[in-house]
Amino acid sequence: MKCRNRKGVLYGLGVGPGDAELITLKAHRILTSAPVVAYPAPDDGESFARAIVASYLRAEQVEIPIVIPMRVERFPARAVYDAAAERIARHLSRGEDVAVLCEGDPFFYGSFMYLFERLSGRFKCEIVPGISSLTASAAALQRPLAARNDVLAVLPGPLPDETLRVRIAASDAVAIIKVGRHFNRIRALLDAMGLTDRTGYLERVTLENQQVLPLGDVAADRAPYFSMLLIYKGAEGWVQHQPVPLQVLEGGE
Repeated sequence: MKCRNRKGVLYGLGVGPGDAELITLKAHRILTSAPVVAYPAPDDGESFARAIVASYLRAEQVEIPIVIPMRVERFPARAVYDAAAERIARHLSRGEDVAVLCEGDPFFYGSFMYLFERLSGRFKCEIVPGISSLTASAAALQRPLAARNDVLAVLPGPLPDETLRVRIAASDAVAIIKVGRHFNRIRALLDAMGLTDRTGYLERVTLENQQVLPLGDVAADRAPYFSMLLIYKGAEGWVQHQPVPLQVLEGGE
């Protein structure tokens, strides 16, 4: 029996980079028991976060897609999250727990943080960390991210060249995320810095169509949104190691 005065709990669930088996046991327990599930969704396709956990969802669960236009130009994101927060708040006020899905980890460039800042002052919140694309990419590349006193930098691809150049030069290991349409520009920068041979290219990590290649072997003119570059120029000898090519994984083999 529900306590009339009980408010629901807002859960931020990290559901990992794409492989449904990489969701944590805790996230699975909360996901399968929550009466309400919310998730970000594009306006022209299915939600990636939902697709990861689709096999775990129950028909009776209420679903709240948070539709975010996928546009190059800026859109009124504040209004989208304001509206979503209020819709979620209505369920929480009725004592219903709400699980918000976030691919990767909720607080590593995750959209959940925008709901958290709107709702955490009114409702109890719990964050369940997930496997991020950063650590999943290192595992797929079969090369450690950093060690000992190495400085690791995580850089968004949309940063201007000069900012990227300075940050890369100051770090021993670098992950460049959100590569997408910036691929050609970033690749030219890394070529100019003499780092092409030290860079791994990763695309759709943990999914069936995953690609893991040395940057110099990438022929595509444009990378998908879910791509990453991992650079190592520290003291360890890992840069010489090349993993067995995993251009396409079939049947998990």
